[in-house]
Amino acid sequence: MGSQTLPPIGENLFRYLFDQSSLGIAVEDIDGKLLLANPALCSMLKYGEDELCGMHCSEFANPEDSQDDWALFQQVRAGVIDRYSLEKRYIRKDGVHLWGRLNVSLLKNGDGGSPLVFAFVEDITERKLAEAALASVSGKLIEAQEQERTRIARELHDDVSQRLAMLTIDLGQVPEDYPDLSSEVRRRMSDLKKEASEIASDIQSLSHELHSSKLEYLGITAAIRSFCKEFGEQQRVEIDLQIHDVPNALSPDVSLCLFRVLQEALHNSAKHSGVRQYEVRLWGTSDEIHLTVSDSGAGFDSEVVKAGRGLGLISMGERLKLVNGTFSIESQPQRGTTIHARVPQRGGSDSLQAVS
Repeated sequence: MGSQTLPPIGENLFRYLFDQSSLGIAVEDIDGKLLLANPALCSMLKYGEDELCGMHCSEFANPEDSQDDWALFQQVRAGVIDRYSLEKRYIRKDGVHLWGRLNVSLLKNGDGGSPLVFAFVEDITERKLAEAALASVSGKLIEAQEQERTRIARELHDDVSQRLAMLTIDLGQVPEDYPDLSSEVRRRMSDLKKEASEIASDIQSLSHELHSSKLEYLGITAAIRSFCKEFGEQQRVEIDLQIHDVPNALSPDVSLCLFRVLQEALHNSAKHSGVRQYEVRLWGTSDEIHLTVSDSGAGFDSEVVKAGRGLGLISMGERLKLVNGTFSIESQPQRGTTIHARVPQRGGSDSLQAVS
């Protein structure tokens, strides 16, 4: 395994654990050059031990994932941190990509010599492939759901709403066609006309909620402003909306995701919070788009809710995964709730090549 001097932890024990471990293990110098590589790492990367020893760790790392790794490695070198962990892709000698869970720690030399870097790599390619397969299924289900929403919205707008509009007109025409109607019947006809008009308005709002043409043609900012206005009027609630620093052109997938998260979060607040005032914030930073929906209502034990994972939370989480986003819940009983969604602006899902 080379002539590098080992730390005084019992050379025989070290060599046994090093050779027999199912984890890939590399011992590197402070610059990232491999000094030792165990059999598991050699097998994982398809390099011989003599080939790996002397290589720099960046030579078999996927360049797209190396920026975060190298930034953390620099912090280790500077003594800011003494360990870190992340998931990244590696490139085998034959060019095939694999996913690894990397754990890096720094071992300082007690006699004042150069420290050593220990890198432990777990092959998580099968898990990543399974996650990608599940994400594909989730994506297809969400796509099918959106197509069905669009179909129903079109039926409501083009058929049901038009028929209700005609019914409202006909109800208003009855007193003119029959001038001898009693005042009581006239009042009843007026009430029915008003009720039909309210139903038509509710159906129109439902149609817009199922499929927002403003989102499609005017973008996320206009769609959210319109929805918050309609939701506030329909539910008789107040929504304090603030939007700033949002890029002019978000991808349709990100826009739709944030719009659906907003809808779900506002409906949850209206149903469970017990208050009539909500705050909605949408803003952008240099690398992320943020959406928060907050209320000061009943709140809940967030850990219990996370464990239960209601359908609404599952839906938000699955949608955000499809655009590499995340969301968090901050809530306590009687102290309100905040849903916070984050989506990176450098979108696009990681490519994954099966190990052959």
